[in-house]
Amino acid sequence: MSLGSVSSLTPASFLLNGIPGLEEAHLWLSFPLFTMDSIALTGNFGLIYLIYSERPMYIFLALLSFTDVLMCTSTVPNTLFLFWFGLKEIDFKACLAQMFFVHTFTGMESGVLMLMALDRYVAICYPLRYATILTNVVIAKAGTLTFLRAVFLVIPFTFLTKRLPYCRGNVIPHTYCDHMSVAKISCGNVQINAIYGLMVALLIGDFDILCISVSYTMILRAVVSLSSADARQKAFSTCTAHICAIVITYVPAFFTFFTHCFGRHTVPPHIHIIMTMYNDSPSTCSCLPP
Repeated sequence: MSLGSVSSLTPASFLLNGIPGLEEAHLWLSFPLFTMDSIALTGNFGLIYLIYSERPMYIFLALLSFTDVLMCTSTVPNTLFLFWFGLKEIDFKACLAQMFFVHTFTGMESGVLMLMALDRYVAICYPLRYATILTNVVIAKAGTLTFLRAVFLVIPFTFLTKRLPYCRGNVIPHTYCDHMSVAKISCGNVQINAIYGLMVALLIGDFDILCISVSYTMILRAVVSLSSADARQKAFSTCTAHICAIVITYVPAFFTFFTHCFGRHTVPPHIHIIMTMYNDSPSTCSCLPP
């Protein structure tokens, strides 16, 4: 297909259809989403302020909260406007921009969880050298590299989606624009999109989970070797918030991934969309270690 033909099949805008099959319940679904979003935003902003003013050593936790806030800002307002006012139309370029930010912040969140696992490993296994190993410069470089990794891996999504012809209409069965939801309404070959999406999932998600698993294996070995029960309990308590954040982040993410790959005909679309919609609200699980 020529470039001119592809351009002629690029819509000026998309229509977000919300949750297929539950259109009548959009208003009722908006209330728990708005409540969760308000509570989580308040909690995350409060946590960021507390860390900034009193406990600056928990910079990774502040970075996780900041990433959660950005993720929420990129999706929830769009969803609430759709539910409350029926504003379904989104410009094609705005849809691509939203898709970029959604996946960038998702990759960033996964990377920060990995950095937090490494932080806990150093704090528990090398407590006397913690301040010399994780200096402010090292933390800044680690955060910057995590952000750049997400940006450079997600940028191709935009170009791969933009090149597709859209001759099946412009209605997206979702509450916001994400990569596969947009690609699926294309009449072009999306095999490259699917392969690249899988590669990004491996480079970000699987790599981060591997690092987290190795870190906690080493932590567990170190904690079990402690002779004092109080010391073991204190070591485990410092990891509780992080483990909670990992579960909240990765369980819905794995559900979404496996649904896209294997459960398209067994899991109702509205279940899949509700899971992703509420997962993109900021986590309220983050809290300062004792």
